[in-house]
Order: sequence, then structure tokens, then C-alpha cells
Amino acid sequence: MDFDPTPEQREFCAVLETFAEKELNDDLVRRDHEGEFSRESWRKVAEVGLLGLPIPPEYGGADADAVTMMTALEAVGFGCRDNGLLFSVHAHLWAGVSPIVRFGSAGQKTRYLPPMAKGELIAAHAMSEPGSGSDAFAMSTTAARVGDRYVLNGTKTFVSNAPVADLFVVFAVDPDRRGFSGVSAFLVDRETPGLSVSPAIGKSGLRTSPMAEVILDHCPVPASALLGREGAGAAVFTWTMERERSFILGTALGTMRRDLERCVSHARTRRQGGQAIGGYQAVSHRIVDMRMRLEASRLLLYRLAWLIDRDRPTQVEAALAKVFVSESFVQSGLDAVQVHGGYGFTTEYEIERDLRDSLAGRLYSGTSEIQRSLAAHQMGLTSRGARR
Repeated sequence: MDFDPTPEQREFCAVLETFAEKELNDDLVRRDHEGEFSRESWRKVAEVGLLGLPIPPEYGGADADAVTMMTALEAVGFGCRDNGLLFSVHAHLWAGVSPIVRFGSAGQKTRYLPPMAKGELIAAHAMSEPGSGSDAFAMSTTAARVGDRYVLNGTKTFVSNAPVADLFVVFAVDPDRRGFSGVSAFLVDRETPGLSVSPAIGKSGLRTSPMAEVILDHCPVPASALLGREGAGAAVFTWTMERERSFILGTALGTMRRDLERCVSHARTRRQGGQAIGGYQAVSHRIVDMRMRLEASRLLLYRLAWLIDRDRPTQVEAALAKVFVSESFVQSGLDAVQVHGGYGFTTEYEIERDLRDSLAGRLYSGTSEIQRSLAAHQMGLTSRGARR
């Protein structure tokens, strides 16, 4: 396995890092405090090509390979300090765009993918419910067939991008056919009658990525809104989650690298007791641990991308990477705050925000506990795999 970037990848990454640093960080402390999503930044992300990476060229995208996408995510994660914006990009790409690329009909691809690549449509993924989180398929949202349409009823919660989304990937179950085989996926436009979105849900981190509940009250959608065939929703969801957890922490590599560089610089220049604090093992060893976590995280994610490019099975590898990288992200955030001392706890230094933003990584796209259960099942240790 050779993960050295090609000259083209290296050039693209340099462009992305510079672009992200200059264009995506304006007024971030205030926007984070107020939970403000930046549509201007979203437009810029689309213009630089990030939203088109997994989309085929005939629909306005780049059809990039997985390793190229991972290098791009790390680069933009290094330059962009707005982790909330990047999380919205992930939610759009992996849980919105990718299932349409994989399972969408020709008509759905033609209708949705070009404006999604241009940033004109924002996607959201509606699966979790107030009564079903990790046990995702215990949903109560129903899709009843009535003639040539389906009528959706139910409530989805923790829907990232919901307040700003134009298109929702909604999962619902046939009321007469419960269980995996009764689940279907639908593409539901925001203006569909019966669909409404709650006020944004406040969060401790990723505040610039809005989240809300989606209510479906006798919401009619045509049969053409089916994503894949009827009853194939479980397969759509499982594939989507595997793809999402493969890439969603790619930008975290960039954030971890940025925080590491800031800690090294701070430890070299901050003096206490007559010497730079980097001279104390309590500080230097902590920073070395940050470096080890970053290198191990990078190897796990790039190997995962390498496997995807070769159509190898990645269910266990994605689960293991999701656990390790998300927990490394949190620990390195704690270390960065500790290295900076009281300064690290202030909003001005923007270190504490990375820590707050990292915490959700152990929850979204399947909790760390679920990923461990999935891996344990694949290793033959349990008789039942994880639902999410």
C-alpha cells in the first residue's frame, strides 16, 4: 500500500488548504456562539469542487477515488476551523449524495445530483427517531402505499442540516410488513405537503451545523421518490452508514494535525520555570502522544480508502477506524487544551471549540459502542450484530 499523494493530489490539497484558511473562517467565534450556518461558505465549498467529489462527471462531479477524497478532506480540515460547516458537508455528501449515486434511478440522478454538486441543494438524512437511535430499525415512521403514492407519517430527530436542507433521505416502514424487509428509503423535497421542520436543536459542539426534528404528517410522495426498490431501505441505510463512517472523520485528521502544530509551537515559545514548557516531559510526552494518535488515525483511514478503491469488504475496517479516530480526536483535543493551560479554555484561542466539536464523533454515524459490537459480531464473538 502506497499512500504517498500523486503530484495532482498534492497540488489539489495545497489549493484546498489555502482556500479553506482564507475563505471559510470568517467571524467564526461569533458564528459558533450563535449557531449560525454560513450559506456563503457553503457556496464557496461548492465552487472549489468539494461537493462534487463523489458525483460522476456526467452530473457535474469529479468521480474522485476514495484515497483522493480522503486527502482532500484532510486538507480542508487543516485549513478550515469551522468544524460545524465541515460536518454539514459530510452529512450532505455521504448520507445524501452518495446513496443517490449508488441507488438512485436515472431520473433521480439527473434531477438532484447536478444542483447538489453546485451547492444549490442541501441534503439531510432522516433515520433516527425519538424512540429509536442505535436500534435504528425499531422505527415507528410508516410509509403506507395508497395507489401510485406513499403516505409518510412519523417524526425523525437529530437530523443534521434539517433547518437548511432542500432534500431529505427519509426511511420508513410498511405498517403491514414490519422488520428489515419492510423498510424503504424515500427522497422527499422540503416543500412536500405534510413535511415540517422544528426549530434548531441547540448543541454543545458543531454549532454551525444546524440540527432539528423532521415531522411527517400524512406526507404524500410519489412512487418515483423511492430510493432503490420498495423494501430495500435496510440495504440502502447499511451501505450509506458504512460509507459515511469511512469518510466522516477525514477532516478530523486535518484538525488534529492543526492542533498538533499549534501545541508544538506553543510548547516551544511558552516559558515557565526559566525554560520553554516543551522541555518538561509532562508536556512533551503529551504532544508526542498526539502525534502517535494522528499517525495511527491517518493509516487507518487511508487504508480504509485504499480498500474501498479496490472494492474490498470494509464493514469491520470502517467500524474500527470510526472508533479509534473519533476517540483519538477527543483525547487529542483534551491534550491540546491541557498544553495551552488557561489559554486553551478561552474562546479566543479557539482550542476549546475543537474539543467540543470532537465529542460528537463518538456518537454520530453509530456510537463507539455500536461499532465495537459490530466488530465483535464479525469476529464471531456475538450472535447478533449491531443495528447501526
